[in-house]
Amino acid sequence: MTDSGASQTRPELIEVAETVARDKGIDREEVLGAMELAIQKAGRSKYGHEHDIRANINRSTGEIALARYMEIVDTAEEIENEVAQMALEEAKKKEPSAAPGDYLVEGLPPIDFGRIAAQTAKQVIVQHVREAERSRQFDEYKGRIGEVVNGLVKRIEYGNVVVDLGRAEAMLRRDESIPREHFNTGDRVRSYILDVREESRGPQIFLSRTHPQFMSALFAQEVPEIYDGIIEIKAVARDPGSRAKIAVLSNDSSIDPVGPCIGMRGSRVQAVVGELQGEKIDIIQWSPDMAAFIVNALAPAEVAKVVLDEESKRIEVVVPDEQLSLAIGRRGQNVRLASQLSGWVIDIMTEAAESERRTEEFKVRSQMYVEALDVDEVIAHLLVTEGFSSVEEVAFVPVEDLIDIEGFDEEISEELRERARAFLASKDEDLAKRRKELKVSDELAEVEGVSPELLVALGENGIKTLDDLADLAGDELIEFAPPGTLKEAEANAIIMAARAHWFEDEETPEDAPGDAPGDAPGDAPGDAPGDVPEDTKGEDEKPAST
Repeated sequence: MTDSGASQTRPELIEVAETVARDKGIDREEVLGAMELAIQKAGRSKYGHEHDIRANINRSTGEIALARYMEIVDTAEEIENEVAQMALEEAKKKEPSAAPGDYLVEGLPPIDFGRIAAQTAKQVIVQHVREAERSRQFDEYKGRIGEVVNGLVKRIEYGNVVVDLGRAEAMLRRDESIPREHFNTGDRVRSYILDVREESRGPQIFLSRTHPQFMSALFAQEVPEIYDGIIEIKAVARDPGSRAKIAVLSNDSSIDPVGPCIGMRGSRVQAVVGELQGEKIDIIQWSPDMAAFIVNALAPAEVAKVVLDEESKRIEVVVPDEQLSLAIGRRGQNVRLASQLSGWVIDIMTEAAESERRTEEFKVRSQMYVEALDVDEVIAHLLVTEGFSSVEEVAFVPVEDLIDIEGFDEEISEELRERARAFLASKDEDLAKRRKELKVSDELAEVEGVSPELLVALGENGIKTLDDLADLAGDELIEFAPPGTLKEAEANAIIMAARAHWFEDEETPEDAPGDAPGDAPGDAPGDAPGDVPEDTKGEDEKPAST
């Protein structure tokens, strides 16, 4: 339903749209859509903003058609905008086939753009083209996170570098640049695409030169074996601009993973070092044996002995006295990077310090057995030497294990077990007495995993009821417990056990609907409290469990 109006043929519009689309890398249809919006905005400025005026550009000839749209509604009472809506009765006078929801279209004469209208139209087109360009950039780069790209420094804003990637601009923030690295406008820069996200000012591309994966990507570009998957980079740790460690593994047993990464006369690794402003790189062979891998990661330091604690992912490394500074590195750099590379906490000590600590531990444990078991130092030393670390072990170990100790017979072994058990019983009695003095509740003492020593420690810290314990966090409980007696998993299990009664209270069923006040659950309405139904009298009565 259209009344024809005058139109303008402007073939140059198609040429302009194609040129802009080509230069900006966006679709021609988006440019023509922006032009239509600009023309209809100019039309509304001329005829009134309350009018529904729409423009259309013929995609072949560039012909511009401008028209006013009137929505058809059932009755005059439904009209909300008199200039953009029309009652069905009135519409049928112009178009007999009109129906509610249709539009009556009236053609308008071409607009003679004045200076202000032309400027407004230009702003609208530029804005929409810019939005389309940003949308294209986001769609193009959101799938390229993790890639290495080359660009030119366009400008520097407060230490942040704006990089021209050719079809988009990206931001290299100061904290993602290598320390002491300086850029000038026009410099070529290679970076890692860290993130692409929508922000209020439009899509933003963020770059990084400090990310560990930037180094991985550089090695993949320089080492064909990595690119082909023959050599795999398992882990990277960096102190940007200073030093880095990279762990590599060969998937082909005939190929050494370290050699290809170094290259002939160090050519490949030097290419990466040059890109990273002289960052020193240690290339390490990865191993599934964590002890061997960490020894490799601490190179060039020599390691004498390691002791692993797999549960807490801690490793104790013993090095010769003269190797300590080398193992730790300048400002702790070497051990810190090795820890990042392996994911384990590394404790380093010298052989002299380790020997001194072991001697002290030997003395402490020996003295503990002398006092607890009332034995002489010779027997105490034998127990420690054989690996017994607590009185509990002596008390409950099979007697055969004690008999196996040189110089121990069955009589001595049984006597030691009895003395150990008597000591533990006396200790528990003293701890129970102390617990009662501290007024720690019996309910708290019944929680699984709570030892007598822990009960006393909790009482001394004001934790005296089940709810007090349930309100704690795992790290708080570990802090209150005697040093070294609780691990995180054990602490969390104890707290969850203490909270169990909260959930039991929530699940307790209410009295059945219809029970008279005071009726026992299950009594029929009106029965006396506790009455037994006729057909069950005479049977043994048992309290109902809830």
